[in-house]
Amino acid sequence: MINQLKNNWKLFLIASLTLGLAPFNPPHIWGKIQWILGGNAFSAENGMKPQDWFDVFLHGTPWVLLLISIFLNVFGLLTKKDSQ
Repeated sequence: MINQLKNNWKLFLIASLTLGLAPFNPPHIWGKIQWILGGNAFSAENGMKPQDWFDVFLHGTPWVLLLISIFLNVFGLLTKKDSQ
């Protein structure tokens, strides 16, 4: 599983640039992140609905996988250099 996360960084990059940024003007995930960080996502009147949380999950997953893959690759390189 860890090797798949490390080796598929190109797939995660493509998914992040397509699904993660769709629709492109402005990126959907950016609006959702602003909504969450602004505090309105949890308000009773203007709170996020289940479909909004699904959007965050759908558009955010490629970015999370890409970050995990980058971290594993960088950590692997650093531990490889330390052992030499």
